Amino acid sequence: MKLSRIGIAVLLAALGTMAFATSPSAISPSPYQVPTWWSKAQWLLNASTSPPCQVQTTDFSQTPNIDISNELTPQSETSIAINPSNPSQIVAGSNEIFCLPMDAFASAKSGAAGFWTESQPPLPPAISTNGTDFGSDPGVAWDTKGNVYYSYIVVFFNRTFHAVQGSEMAVARSSNLGATWNATFFNLNVGNGKFNDKPMIAVDTNPGPGQNTIYVAWDNASPRNGKSSDNDVILVSHSTDGGVSFSAPVQASPSQGGQAAVIGADPFVGPDHTLYVAWQDAANPAIRVASSTNGGQSFGPTSQISTTNAVFQVLPPAQALRGALIYPACAAAPAGTRLYCSWSDATASDGMRVFVSHSDDRGATWSSAQRVSEPGTLSDQFNQWLAVDPTTGHVVLSWNDSRNDLTRAQTDIFFAESIDSGATFTTSKVTNARTDETVAGADLGNQYGDYEGISAFGGVAQPIWTDRRARTNAPSKLDEEIFTETIGI
Repeated sequence: MKLSRIGIAVLLAALGTMAFATSPSAISPSPYQVPTWWSKAQWLLNASTSPPCQVQTTDFSQTPNIDISNELTPQSETSIAINPSNPSQIVAGSNEIFCLPMDAFASAKSGAAGFWTESQPPLPPAISTNGTDFGSDPGVAWDTKGNVYYSYIVVFFNRTFHAVQGSEMAVARSSNLGATWNATFFNLNVGNGKFNDKPMIAVDTNPGPGQNTIYVAWDNASPRNGKSSDNDVILVSHSTDGGVSFSAPVQASPSQGGQAAVIGADPFVGPDHTLYVAWQDAANPAIRVASSTNGGQSFGPTSQISTTNAVFQVLPPAQALRGALIYPACAAAPAGTRLYCSWSDATASDGMRVFVSHSDDRGATWSSAQRVSEPGTLSDQFNQWLAVDPTTGHVVLSWNDSRNDLTRAQTDIFFAESIDSGATFTTSKVTNARTDETVAGADLGNQYGDYEGISAFGGVAQPIWTDRRARTNAPSKLDEEIFTETIGI
């Protein structure tokens, strides 16, 4: 969740980074606001009572849509992964909006209703007297040995001074389907102008040397040449001992100035063990990628996947307060050299759309951006994620979509699948009830969060998303929940 890189003291000031709102006729600029977790930090700093964290309530599943969180407090921003060694096992993660730890959800029954358990990856000790910390930005991935890994950032703050004090990276690991977690914390940043943000995780599950290497990529702001926050870059660390320790981070993106020059790093691994990391370049608006052929020890030149019309984020009516972040979600085909990357972007007159591009030369050049689904109406598609089924090669995506609401305020989750290597996609609606994050009672500070997730394996796709339909059905009980559905592909 994006942090201003000019210091916490001026976090609410204008950042100079431009977002875009989509209108029927044009794209107009609007300033980027505050990090998603900022409202959580303020709530925790000033709260006089504790929220009912992890208190379960009535299951509001509406099969085939499954409510896997069932909590009195809201959640948002999701990631999900299917165990390649045992596809009946699924682990997912989400942010907790008012509670300190992250949420982890696990199923040993192929995601069926009634078979999800919940746990919380650990947090480190506070770094100051009267200090505390919370987790944010989930990412999950499995290795081939049945271990699951959960990446997140830790935000440190102090109740006495009412200030955020810094952040560090975290990767928790579990060998028992999330029943217990052990965590490794690294790259602690404290002080003005330093920060870790928005990590994502990948594991090399390909046979041969490099198998089960864990990679984490994130963006990091740090002072350079004596100036605060003038260098914002993508960093990558790796682990070859099952997540017990992580390497010193290396830089994947070029050095460049700005408080929010890069965002949304997504690591993914090709069948030849090449590591790729894609991200959004907000200083020179584009989706870019770099690769490493030596296990993440160094990276080659940057390639451009596509330019973007919007910078950093878009303000569609359905998420106009939070903003819909522009970021890549990528994956490699299980054989050959084809790579896929997707992203959402503003258009001049149609609203926000999901795009996909592919590369057949190990990321050096990319095909023209292709719209995945075209509703033919002014509407918005955002918070997309892409996955490739390693057993079939089918490409799948899911996203929030407002095509069924003329006001563009309510969204459904839509799903797309390609069985011809991304040449064409078939689209279907996943949700059986809409969500509205614009009305009174919604978590207006976070809305859907910055991203949602999807995983695919063995002819099955598993999207996951933020959903507050239960607010309509039982307004006194539930806020934003985490839903999923098992889809045969």
